[in-house]
Amino acid sequence: MKVWSLSLVALCAAALCISPEADACSNVIVTKGASADGSCMVSYAADSHQLYGELYFHPAAKFGRGSKLGITEWDTYKPLGEIHQIQRTYQTVGNMNQHQLIIGETTWGGRDEQADTNGIMDYGSLIYVTLQRARTARAAIDTIVSLANRYGYPSEGETFSIADTEEAWVMDLVGKGSGNKGIVWVARRIPDGYICAHANQCRITRFPLNDPENCLYAPDVISFAREQGWFDGDDEEFSFRDAYNPLDFGGARACDARAWSAFNILCDGQFVYEENGVELSRPASDWIEYALGHELDGEMPLFVKPSRKITPKDVADVMRDHFEGTPLDMTTDIGAGGNALPYRWRPMRFEWNGKQYVNERAIATQQTGFWFVAQARGWLPDEAGALIWFGTDDAATSYLTPIYANITKVPDCLRVGNGDILHYSVTSQFWISNRIANACYKMYNQMAPTVRCAIDAFEQDQMFNAVPAMDEKIAKLVKKGRIRKARKMMTKYSVQTAQEQFGKWVALEELLLVKYLDGNVKAQEEDGSFKHSRYHEGTPTGIANPPYTEAWREAVANSPHAEILEAR
Repeated sequence: MKVWSLSLVALCAAALCISPEADACSNVIVTKGASADGSCMVSYAADSHQLYGELYFHPAAKFGRGSKLGITEWDTYKPLGEIHQIQRTYQTVGNMNQHQLIIGETTWGGRDEQADTNGIMDYGSLIYVTLQRARTARAAIDTIVSLANRYGYPSEGETFSIADTEEAWVMDLVGKGSGNKGIVWVARRIPDGYICAHANQCRITRFPLNDPENCLYAPDVISFAREQGWFDGDDEEFSFRDAYNPLDFGGARACDARAWSAFNILCDGQFVYEENGVELSRPASDWIEYALGHELDGEMPLFVKPSRKITPKDVADVMRDHFEGTPLDMTTDIGAGGNALPYRWRPMRFEWNGKQYVNERAIATQQTGFWFVAQARGWLPDEAGALIWFGTDDAATSYLTPIYANITKVPDCLRVGNGDILHYSVTSQFWISNRIANACYKMYNQMAPTVRCAIDAFEQDQMFNAVPAMDEKIAKLVKKGRIRKARKMMTKYSVQTAQEQFGKWVALEELLLVKYLDGNVKAQEEDGSFKHSRYHEGTPTGIANPPYTEAWREAVANSPHAEILEAR
């Protein structure tokens, strides 16, 4: 059995590395046959150093003939132009619409010459406009392709996660350059009972050419690559990834490693997948050299079968991953400092003595704007079934609150315009989540467990008790035709739950400040009150001073400076 050196793997990346994107996202897709409750799920972390965490809300609307829709680039606010508006649009809340359609994404760049600087439909606009126009995953694929081909696509290469109540798809797409309006693309239906994950690296390689039930693609997806000199083999050997987003060290180490980690967690270390119609089973460790970026000739499965039925809580916790327990574990090397901090500030790479090194990029990251786990629950009517668990900032120290997609208003703590990335708001969930996260970063192994305990208590109660009870009430009202009352009930529940939890997070930040002030840890009674002196209730007793981690103490003790101090 090969033994992995955690510190060596974490610290020493090859000098040939290519710097991965600082702004990057992660998705997990779960088919209904792989989920515990029969829902299709998509998780998404919108990671960017300039993206604000807020819940987008667009009620269904009617428009007159000839109406136009202004398109603004999602992540820059740059006006791009206008497109024709349709007469009726669907309601959208975040990345889900009233008919239980979900769309997420991750960006992978692609070749520089494929960007269309004159295009109008950027990747964010493709998502949110499509959600207003499509009811199913297949209709969403058609809409995305139609919009991009008609109006041009100015963004980089993307992988989209697209799911409805019955099907889940993964779609890779990229532009053709300024001289060729539109996109080349391929979309594959995830086999029921399987899951998929992607993280800023094109994931679809070879694909079936004659299986429209399970695979759709642009008619020129292969011929365009031939014209550009990016492929010259037989059609059956064509790989979308190899033609349009060739894998390199950064694509494996900073991107596909996250997909590998999600699979590793949800499959309990054993990948079950199909190859040429045969089901195979191999340990996740067989792909560790691939995830490390050391063996780029391999190919990780696009779809794997989880070892158990997956709950939304399982998916939420995957989004909190820092490679714990793997050779990429970010809590164990010297970069984690004395308190096992699983974060590295940007830039991700640095140079020393003429060689380049990289820090790891995990699923959970400090620069998350918002994140979610959305569920399309086909056994419920659309009014009740469309549910998005929504959170802001770093997933590892923030909670997901349930939001029904057919509500009539969003909670004030998540409202668009309640603060922004440059303007603090005391009533914003994004800002209190950041206050909690940044507090934890100073004593992570001490403070984060306190936060995680609060997260787990809230999410487990909501996911397994409160929301199922509310589903039943809403579904009964819908069945009786009392849609308006059902929407009023789900709105009150979504808003009240979010606002109450926001208040608890404000109180939690106060607790963290008091309990961990100046690196001390104050003792508490079973009821949560602080232990105090018999003579004065404001004077603590039982103050602890936890030691730095063993790895950090060893590294410091072995440093030249420690020897100098010892000599003195």
